[in-house]
Amino acid sequence: MNSADLGRRVGVPSTALFTDQYELTMVQAALKAGTAGRHSVFEAFTRRLPEGRRYGVVAGTGRVLDAVENFHFDDEMIGFLRQQDIVDEPTLEWLAGYRFSGDIWGYPEGEVYFPGSPILRVEGSFAECVLLETVILSILNHDSAIAAAASRMSAAAGGRRLIEMGARRTHELSAVASARAAYVGGFDATSDLAAGFRYGIPTVGTSAHAFTLLHDTERDAFRAQVDSLGRGTTLLVDTYDVTEAVRAAVEIAGPELGAVRIDSGDLLLVAHRVRQQLDELGATGTKIVVTSDLDEYAIASLAAAPVDAYGVGTQLVTGSGHPTCSMVYKLVARAGSPEPDAPLVPVAKKSMGAKSSVGGRKWAARRVDEGGVAEAEVIGTGAVPEELAGRELLVELVRGGVVVAREPLEAARERHVSARAGLPMSAMQLSRGEPVIGTEYV
Repeated sequence: MNSADLGRRVGVPSTALFTDQYELTMVQAALKAGTAGRHSVFEAFTRRLPEGRRYGVVAGTGRVLDAVENFHFDDEMIGFLRQQDIVDEPTLEWLAGYRFSGDIWGYPEGEVYFPGSPILRVEGSFAECVLLETVILSILNHDSAIAAAASRMSAAAGGRRLIEMGARRTHELSAVASARAAYVGGFDATSDLAAGFRYGIPTVGTSAHAFTLLHDTERDAFRAQVDSLGRGTTLLVDTYDVTEAVRAAVEIAGPELGAVRIDSGDLLLVAHRVRQQLDELGATGTKIVVTSDLDEYAIASLAAAPVDAYGVGTQLVTGSGHPTCSMVYKLVARAGSPEPDAPLVPVAKKSMGAKSSVGGRKWAARRVDEGGVAEAEVIGTGAVPEELAGRELLVELVRGGVVVAREPLEAARERHVSARAGLPMSAMQLSRGEPVIGTEYV
């Protein structure tokens, strides 16, 4: 995991104000109390998966590394904090020199996770670690939600091509992050050029209904597109009459026509009719792409249809009903004193209901059965049991403030394919259910 980063950085001067005010006021109080420098361990995890989900998908790790590396307060930011009287002058002086110098371990991007999994472990002084809470959670919660939806859609697609096309359904920067997370989760391409530029994700796109409506006839529109983009283009055939459009598309482009796209109607019925018509016209190699508010359930319902690719927008970039993973970032251990060699003391929130947490710096490993299929997520705070040696899930991401695990996005994408394949087959079911494996604490 030590290969060079192939992506381009987020175009902002700093990520330091992507935070909540109470992170800074906690630092001020801790500095005054003399506890800011205590060695501390924070962990990001979720207490439960979104309702009905069988597994989670870690996504956004690469963006977290960029955010941590780019977390610093410039003069303008310090001026803003001073003008708004957010924190006092000693704290402003401390913030002006801030650079994260601690260590971060975590599940590698593309890995699956379960309730309680220590997805990210951040170690350093209390002050430097607590400042990162909001930006870490905002990235992991968003990207992991999109990746989980993408993974379910990928499983439902059964190897057919998936295209992310939700940029117009979300915030412009979220659209780029969504395309990245969808790629990790199994999508093949995006319509968003910023995502292609920033992360090297393959991009696709040809025309919308507006292009057909621009021309005097549908044939004129098809002819203009084929003349410009070649016979291998994809023609949108549902502006007027699908049957007439398919006939015109093949007459103009010939049997070399790349694909037709269907964006409305009874997709199952229309896809069968279009496939039959294409074959009868000799365009046996022409593919069928369907769009129109698809989600994993709609994709699964089209399994018997002669569809070659799906374009998914709204449901993907909103997490298909679950736009967050409800991850939290909790202090789980801290030194008993500011001394450098002070031993760590496990700490945990005690709460009525479902908001309690488990203290201590944790490791995680996945136990598998004789066939190599996962059967439990095992989490502990002591020594790793001998039978789980070599199956630990956390990897080193940052050492002494320096990123040591930046990797190409393709690595995360391939890792997810492998991780999902290692789960019980019931993980691929779209029916509601509990996590596909249980979490055990030792």
